[in-house]
Amino acid sequence: MTDWLELCRACVADIDAALRDLPTRAEREPVLRAGEGGDDTTAVDAAAEAAVVARLEALEADFTLVSEELGVRVFGAGGSTRVVVDPIDGSINAKRGIPFFSLSLAVADGPAMSDVAFGYVYDFGAREEWTATRGGGATLNGSPLSAPGPKSPIEILAFEATTTALVADKAAAMEGVAQRLRVMGSLALSLCHLAAGRVDAVCSLKPARSIDIAAAQLLVRERGYAIELFDDPPFACAPLDLEGRSRVVAAATDALCALLAEALA
Repeated sequence: MTDWLELCRACVADIDAALRDLPTRAEREPVLRAGEGGDDTTAVDAAAEAAVVARLEALEADFTLVSEELGVRVFGAGGSTRVVVDPIDGSINAKRGIPFFSLSLAVADGPAMSDVAFGYVYDFGAREEWTATRGGGATLNGSPLSAPGPKSPIEILAFEATTTALVADKAAAMEGVAQRLRVMGSLALSLCHLAAGRVDAVCSLKPARSIDIAAAQLLVRERGYAIELFDDPPFACAPLDLEGRSRVVAAATDALCALLAEALA
Protein backbone atom coordinates (compact mmCIF):
# COMPACT_ATOMS: atom_id res chain seq x y z
CA MET A 1 0.00 0.00 0.00
CA THR A 2 1.31 3.46 -0.90
CA ASP A 3 2.42 5.68 1.96
CA TRP A 4 0.93 8.87 0.56
CA LEU A 5 2.25 11.08 3.35
CA GLU A 6 5.82 10.01 2.70
CA LEU A 7 5.32 10.44 -1.03
CA CYS A 8 4.04 13.99 -0.47
CA ARG A 9 7.02 14.82 1.71
CA ALA A 10 9.36 13.53 -0.98
CA CYS A 11 7.54 15.73 -3.51
CA VAL A 12 8.03 18.75 -1.23
CA ALA A 13 11.78 18.09 -1.09
CA ASP A 14 11.94 17.78 -4.88
CA ILE A 15 9.93 20.97 -5.41
CA ASP A 16 12.19 22.78 -2.96
CA ALA A 17 15.15 21.73 -5.12
CA ALA A 18 13.35 22.96 -8.24
CA LEU A 19 12.68 26.31 -6.56
CA ARG A 20 16.35 26.66 -5.71
CA ASP A 21 17.18 26.04 -9.37
CA LEU A 22 14.74 28.82 -10.31
CA PRO A 23 15.60 31.42 -7.66
CA THR A 24 14.11 34.62 -9.12
CA ARG A 25 11.21 35.93 -11.11
CA ALA A 26 13.35 35.94 -14.26
CA GLU A 27 13.65 32.14 -14.13
CA ARG A 28 10.21 31.34 -12.72
CA GLU A 29 7.72 33.31 -14.76
CA PRO A 30 8.43 32.57 -18.46
CA VAL A 31 5.36 30.95 -20.02
CA LEU A 32 6.18 27.58 -21.57
CA ARG A 33 2.78 26.47 -22.83
CA ALA A 34 -0.95 26.42 -22.06
CA GLY A 35 -1.79 24.03 -19.23
CA GLU A 36 -4.60 21.50 -19.50
CA GLY A 37 -6.35 23.28 -16.63
CA GLY A 38 -6.73 26.38 -18.77
CA ASP A 39 -4.02 28.59 -17.29
CA ASP A 40 -0.59 29.38 -18.68
CA THR A 41 2.12 26.95 -17.59
CA THR A 42 5.09 28.92 -16.33
CA ALA A 43 8.58 27.57 -15.72
CA VAL A 44 7.96 27.18 -12.00
CA ASP A 45 4.66 25.35 -12.60
CA ALA A 46 6.33 22.95 -15.04
CA ALA A 47 9.28 22.25 -12.75
CA ALA A 48 7.05 21.52 -9.77
CA GLU A 49 4.76 19.24 -11.75
CA ALA A 50 7.70 17.35 -13.24
CA ALA A 51 8.96 16.67 -9.72
CA VAL A 52 5.58 15.32 -8.58
CA VAL A 53 4.97 13.23 -11.71
CA ALA A 54 8.40 11.63 -11.40
CA ARG A 55 7.56 10.52 -7.85
CA LEU A 56 4.19 9.16 -8.97
CA GLU A 57 5.70 7.28 -11.90
CA ALA A 58 8.18 5.63 -9.55
CA LEU A 59 5.29 4.09 -7.58
CA GLU A 60 4.43 1.78 -10.50
CA ALA A 61 0.88 1.77 -9.10
CA ASP A 62 -2.59 1.83 -10.68
CA PHE A 63 -4.36 5.22 -10.50
CA THR A 64 -5.60 8.15 -12.56
CA LEU A 65 -3.78 11.46 -12.19
CA VAL A 66 -5.68 14.75 -12.48
CA SER A 67 -3.16 17.59 -12.58
CA GLU A 68 -3.16 21.32 -13.23
CA GLU A 69 -0.70 21.32 -16.11
CA LEU A 70 -0.63 17.73 -17.43
CA GLY A 71 -4.36 17.10 -17.38
CA VAL A 72 -5.70 13.55 -16.90
CA ARG A 73 -3.28 10.63 -17.26
CA VAL A 74 -3.82 6.95 -16.45
CA PHE A 75 -0.98 5.16 -14.66
CA GLY A 76 -0.84 1.38 -14.82
CA ALA A 77 -4.31 -0.10 -15.03
CA GLY A 78 -5.98 3.04 -13.72
CA GLY A 79 -8.73 1.71 -11.48
CA SER A 80 -10.79 3.63 -8.95
CA THR A 81 -7.97 5.58 -7.28
CA ARG A 82 -7.58 9.22 -8.30
CA VAL A 83 -4.67 11.47 -7.40
CA VAL A 84 -5.61 15.14 -7.75
CA VAL A 85 -2.64 17.52 -7.80
CA ASP A 86 -1.95 21.20 -8.05
CA PRO A 87 1.87 21.30 -7.87
CA ILE A 88 1.86 25.05 -7.22
CA ASP A 89 -1.36 26.55 -5.86
CA GLY A 90 -0.66 30.26 -5.82
CA SER A 91 1.46 30.36 -8.95
CA ILE A 92 1.52 34.15 -9.18
CA ASN A 93 2.87 34.38 -5.64
CA ALA A 94 5.46 31.70 -6.42
CA LYS A 95 6.77 33.30 -9.57
CA ARG A 96 6.89 36.77 -7.96
CA GLY A 97 8.66 35.50 -4.83
CA ILE A 98 5.76 36.07 -2.41
CA PRO A 99 6.04 33.32 0.24
CA PHE A 100 2.43 32.12 0.19
CA PHE A 101 1.99 29.18 -2.20
CA SER A 102 1.54 25.46 -1.77
CA LEU A 103 1.60 21.91 -3.05
CA SER A 104 -1.92 20.46 -2.97
CA LEU A 105 -2.38 16.69 -3.37
CA ALA A 106 -5.51 14.63 -2.73
CA VAL A 107 -6.07 10.89 -3.02
CA ALA A 108 -9.58 9.58 -3.66
CA ASP A 109 -11.11 6.13 -3.98
CA GLY A 110 -13.70 7.31 -6.49
CA PRO A 111 -14.55 10.07 -8.98
CA ALA A 112 -16.26 12.63 -6.68
CA MET A 113 -15.26 15.07 -3.97
CA SER A 114 -16.83 12.91 -1.26
CA ASP A 115 -14.44 10.11 -2.29
CA VAL A 116 -11.33 12.03 -1.18
CA ALA A 117 -9.69 9.96 1.54
CA PHE A 118 -6.39 11.82 2.02
CA GLY A 119 -5.51 15.47 1.63
CA TYR A 120 -2.10 17.14 1.82
CA VAL A 121 -1.22 20.83 1.52
CA TYR A 122 2.28 22.18 2.09
CA ASP A 123 2.98 25.89 2.54
CA PHE A 124 6.40 26.69 1.05
CA GLY A 125 6.47 30.06 2.79
CA ALA A 126 5.52 29.24 6.38
CA ARG A 127 6.86 25.66 6.02
CA GLU A 128 3.60 24.30 7.40
CA GLU A 129 2.29 20.82 6.57
CA TRP A 130 -1.49 20.37 6.54
CA THR A 131 -3.00 16.88 6.30
CA ALA A 132 -6.38 15.20 6.62
CA THR A 133 -7.72 11.68 6.38
CA ARG A 134 -11.38 10.88 5.84
CA GLY A 135 -12.86 10.05 9.23
CA GLY A 136 -9.45 10.55 10.87
CA GLY A 137 -9.33 14.28 11.43
CA ALA A 138 -7.01 17.08 10.31
CA THR A 139 -3.50 17.96 11.41
CA LEU A 140 -1.01 20.81 11.22
CA ASN A 141 2.64 19.76 11.37
CA GLY A 142 1.57 16.38 12.68
CA SER A 143 -0.57 17.67 15.56
CA PRO A 144 -4.38 17.45 15.50
CA LEU A 145 -6.10 20.72 14.72
CA SER A 146 -7.85 21.72 17.92
CA ALA A 147 -7.54 25.51 18.01
CA PRO A 148 -10.69 27.66 18.36
CA GLY A 149 -12.69 27.50 15.16
CA PRO A 150 -13.84 30.23 12.81
CA LYS A 151 -16.01 32.95 14.28
CA SER A 152 -19.67 33.64 13.69
CA PRO A 153 -20.47 36.35 12.72
CA ILE A 154 -17.55 36.56 10.30
CA GLU A 155 -14.67 38.79 11.34
CA ILE A 156 -12.10 37.86 8.63
CA LEU A 157 -13.15 36.75 5.15
CA ALA A 158 -10.52 35.55 2.67
CA PHE A 159 -11.19 36.37 -0.98
CA GLU A 160 -9.44 34.11 -3.50
CA ALA A 161 -9.22 33.90 -7.30
CA THR A 162 -9.15 37.66 -7.33
CA THR A 163 -8.70 40.35 -9.92
CA THR A 164 -9.06 44.04 -9.20
CA ALA A 165 -12.36 44.11 -11.08
CA LEU A 166 -13.82 41.16 -9.18
CA VAL A 167 -12.78 42.53 -5.80
CA ALA A 168 -14.23 45.94 -6.65
CA ASP A 169 -17.45 44.30 -7.79
CA LYS A 170 -17.95 42.02 -4.79
CA ALA A 171 -16.34 43.77 -1.81
CA ALA A 172 -19.27 46.13 -1.24
CA ALA A 173 -21.64 43.15 -1.03
CA MET A 174 -19.69 41.91 2.00
CA GLU A 175 -20.61 44.95 4.09
CA GLY A 176 -22.68 43.64 6.96
CA VAL A 177 -21.56 40.07 6.20
CA ALA A 178 -17.86 40.25 7.12
CA GLN A 179 -15.91 42.85 9.07
CA ARG A 180 -12.56 42.51 7.27
CA LEU A 181 -11.17 41.14 4.02
CA ARG A 182 -7.92 39.33 3.29
CA VAL A 183 -6.59 38.55 -0.20
CA MET A 184 -3.70 36.08 0.13
CA GLY A 185 -3.38 34.26 -3.16
CA SER A 186 -3.74 30.50 -2.56
CA LEU A 187 -7.21 28.98 -2.29
CA ALA A 188 -5.85 25.74 -0.85
CA LEU A 189 -3.99 27.57 1.92
CA SER A 190 -6.91 29.87 2.68
CA LEU A 191 -9.12 26.81 3.22
CA CYS A 192 -6.46 25.37 5.52
CA HIS A 193 -6.42 28.60 7.49
CA LEU A 194 -10.20 28.31 7.83
CA ALA A 195 -9.79 24.79 9.19
CA ALA A 196 -7.40 26.22 11.79
CA GLY A 197 -9.70 29.12 12.70
CA ARG A 198 -7.25 31.73 11.41
CA VAL A 199 -9.87 33.11 9.05
CA ASP A 200 -13.63 32.79 9.44
CA ALA A 201 -14.72 32.26 5.85
CA VAL A 202 -13.35 31.81 2.33
CA CYS A 203 -14.86 32.86 -1.00
CA SER A 204 -13.50 32.14 -4.46
CA LEU A 205 -14.64 34.95 -6.74
CA LYS A 206 -13.92 32.94 -9.89
CA PRO A 207 -15.03 29.35 -10.52
CA ALA A 208 -12.72 26.89 -8.79
CA ARG A 209 -11.64 23.48 -10.07
CA SER A 210 -11.23 20.24 -8.17
CA ILE A 211 -7.44 20.58 -8.24
CA ASP A 212 -7.74 23.86 -6.32
CA ILE A 213 -9.73 22.46 -3.43
CA ALA A 214 -9.71 18.64 -3.32
CA ALA A 215 -7.05 18.35 -0.62
CA ALA A 216 -7.87 21.36 1.55
CA GLN A 217 -11.63 20.76 1.56
CA LEU A 218 -11.02 17.56 3.50
CA LEU A 219 -9.41 19.55 6.33
CA VAL A 220 -12.43 21.84 6.41
CA ARG A 221 -14.90 18.97 6.45
CA GLU A 222 -12.94 16.95 9.01
CA ARG A 223 -13.15 19.95 11.36
CA GLY A 224 -16.93 19.87 10.92
CA TYR A 225 -17.13 23.13 8.98
CA ALA A 226 -19.14 23.85 5.84
CA ILE A 227 -18.11 24.22 2.20
CA GLU A 228 -20.25 24.49 -0.92
CA LEU A 229 -19.90 25.02 -4.66
CA PHE A 230 -22.86 27.34 -4.83
CA ASP A 231 -22.95 27.62 -8.64
CA ASP A 232 -23.19 23.84 -9.01
CA PRO A 233 -24.18 22.04 -5.78
CA PRO A 234 -24.06 19.64 -4.06
CA PHE A 235 -20.42 19.77 -3.04
CA ALA A 236 -20.08 16.04 -2.31
CA CYS A 237 -20.94 15.17 -5.93
CA ALA A 238 -18.44 17.56 -7.54
CA PRO A 239 -16.34 15.60 -10.06
CA LEU A 240 -12.60 15.21 -9.59
CA ASP A 241 -11.71 16.41 -13.07
CA LEU A 242 -10.61 19.55 -14.91
CA GLU A 243 -13.99 20.39 -16.43
CA GLY A 244 -16.16 21.10 -13.40
CA ARG A 245 -15.94 24.69 -12.21
CA SER A 246 -17.92 26.62 -9.61
CA ARG A 247 -17.40 29.41 -7.17
CA VAL A 248 -16.84 28.09 -3.66
CA VAL A 249 -17.73 29.38 -0.21
CA ALA A 250 -16.62 27.91 3.11
CA ALA A 251 -17.34 28.94 6.69
CA ALA A 252 -18.22 27.57 10.11
CA THR A 253 -21.80 26.64 9.22
CA ASP A 254 -24.08 25.93 6.26
CA ALA A 255 -26.08 29.04 7.20
CA LEU A 256 -23.01 31.25 6.86
CA CYS A 257 -22.14 29.65 3.52
CA ALA A 258 -25.67 30.40 2.31
CA LEU A 259 -25.33 34.00 3.49
CA LEU A 260 -22.06 34.42 1.61
CA ALA A 261 -23.45 32.78 -1.54
CA GLU A 262 -26.48 35.07 -1.48
CA ALA A 263 -24.27 38.13 -1.15
CA LEU A 264 -22.01 37.03 -4.00
CA ALA A 265 -24.98 36.22 -6.25
